[in-house]
Amino acid sequence: MCLILFAWRVNEQFPLILAANRDEFTDRPAAAAAFWEDAPDVLAGRDRKRGGTWLGVTRTGRVAAVTNYRDPASLKEDAPSRGELVSDYLRSRETAETFLGRLEPRAHRYNGFTLLLGDAAGLLICSNRGATVRPAPGIHGMSNHLLDTPWPKVEEGKRALAGLLASTGGPSPEALLALLASRSRPPDELLPDTGVGLEWERILSPRFIASPTYGTRCSTVLLVDREGRVTFVERVFDGGAEPWLTSRFDFRIAGVEP
Repeated sequence: MCLILFAWRVNEQFPLILAANRDEFTDRPAAAAAFWEDAPDVLAGRDRKRGGTWLGVTRTGRVAAVTNYRDPASLKEDAPSRGELVSDYLRSRETAETFLGRLEPRAHRYNGFTLLLGDAAGLLICSNRGATVRPAPGIHGMSNHLLDTPWPKVEEGKRALAGLLASTGGPSPEALLALLASRSRPPDELLPDTGVGLEWERILSPRFIASPTYGTRCSTVLLVDREGRVTFVERVFDGGAEPWLTSRFDFRIAGVEP
């Protein structure tokens, strides 16, 4: 993922409201979201090149997503896939804290990442470029840096999400997908300097990215309500202005009483 916006324990009915865009090179093959044949509890898309994923949820209520930490100067060509961190956590039965404890000694082997993990105990955000934090109730955002780094797309996205929830009283998948579709670019003076040059900073600055070789490949909305009902909606793009596939999954977390 390259943008994750989420409202954590803000809405009384929906403890978790998450909207995210996955940005990737257009020639990298990926499968659309589905329950995996080799891990039937896991609902996620799949990177066909390395086998991992960028965002997923399980029938037992585990949630995970990852953003890359943009730092081209430290890029390691032989690093393991960051997508395997998400898939490994979703497949496991460990608590988020136990999983992170096992990850810590080898986290440096990966290129930069910021990882969101959720389980029955709550949410954790960790990075191999920063500290592990348990986010406070509120509206948060992550792009290609740490939690709530004030990049324009993060700050604007958080404000848009706050306004949406305040005006509607509850989340709508369609409204959240529309929020993710913004292609508005901030002025140059507000852009971060991450080492990719000004032209790429401009290309990467909107919530929804569009360029001939790189852009938003899918937009995902994840809602978890207080009765344990999960709604997962994904729109997949193939480089065009309109999605070529929209999928929706609804289920109840196992073991949660209605």
